[in-house]
Amino acid sequence: MYGSFKKIENMTLNFGPQHPAAHGVLRIVLVLSGEMLEKIDVHIGLLHRGSEKLMEVKTFLQSLPYFDRFDYVSTLYLEGLYSISVEKLFDYDVPMRLKFIRTLLMELNRISNHLLAVCCGALDVGAMNPFLWGFEEREKLMEFYEKISGARFHSSFLRPCGIAQDIEMSAMDGLDKFVHQCLLRICEIETLLSESRIWKQRLVDVGIISYPLSCSHALSGVLMRGIGVPWDLRLVEPFDAYSIVDFNVPLSSFGDSYSRYLMRAFEMKESLRIVQNCLGWLNTQNFYSDKNSIYLKTSIDDFKLSVPDRFSMETDMESLIHHFKMGTEGILVEKEEVYCSFEAPKGETSVYIVTEEDVSNIPWRIRLRAPGFFTLGALSGVTEKMLIADLVSVISSIDLVLGEVDR
Repeated sequence: MYGSFKKIENMTLNFGPQHPAAHGVLRIVLVLSGEMLEKIDVHIGLLHRGSEKLMEVKTFLQSLPYFDRFDYVSTLYLEGLYSISVEKLFDYDVPMRLKFIRTLLMELNRISNHLLAVCCGALDVGAMNPFLWGFEEREKLMEFYEKISGARFHSSFLRPCGIAQDIEMSAMDGLDKFVHQCLLRICEIETLLSESRIWKQRLVDVGIISYPLSCSHALSGVLMRGIGVPWDLRLVEPFDAYSIVDFNVPLSSFGDSYSRYLMRAFEMKESLRIVQNCLGWLNTQNFYSDKNSIYLKTSIDDFKLSVPDRFSMETDMESLIHHFKMGTEGILVEKEEVYCSFEAPKGETSVYIVTEEDVSNIPWRIRLRAPGFFTLGALSGVTEKMLIADLVSVISSIDLVLGEVDR
């Protein structure tokens, strides 16, 4: 009589379809050998709304709110990306004051994004205090957004050819104080986490991204700079006021989750520095020498774009009627296509717009290049032969919002 034999098989387990580590709906099918990951299969599209197709029946201005919903943590960056893309369609350059306001708002948005990424990542690992401290600073930013636009999240404030309305300098009075307090709070979070034994054990040498993997999956942002590649579109292809403000870009050569945490902390400090630079320019430069510089105009008394051939409007029309037609009919463009890229907080984000051959006020095709989509494609290569407990910290460290992935 032979002894009994046990057949050992791998276990297939559903991770999701919802998990606190992913902002959105994410399902990952895990193949486990004990607690070791043998294989993962990422399932996306659970949140799909067809936003890109919906924008193809909207005017260029009506399409703007969709970008707020793609990545609700980096709304102002996506608004700025879309606005500059539309401006490129008819070669319009906004006034310098608007460039500084946009840059200031986008860097505040970067701080908000990284605070969420770092603090929620700490919460996923088990640290409660950074989450509470970080969200106190994010609440101050939400209040500032509400003060200038009337909305906390989906403001649609950065718009093609400018912003929704000018910001009085009195509304920015509290930003100097915020910069100082936020810097202290970031340092407190670093003091709590950076040398924590538990934090380092959970992140150091976990989720390492190699250079070949990053190239094959077109990774960008913190993930690319985390392996020592000095690629930041704010320096390489500067937009708005980034060619004027002074800031540094952090680099690391380890490529693990701990490096990505350190770089986000460093980036927040540099963003505060950019905010200070923008405030200094806005306070010292005589942007108000032309009181109407914020509007689309050719002169003080003429609030119209100086390209009448591209608009079905008479050049001598009253400004109010012109404004009404711009709002209802939208902007008419002739240029066939435009591609614009931004260094958003989560990585390189791009918009590709194709217009019809004739003059049109709606895009024929519009597509978004979302960094999270490419990151999820590389996730199986990052988590190979990893413990299941480390998967949560890796997902937190790559900073996902599924709205931009599913679209």
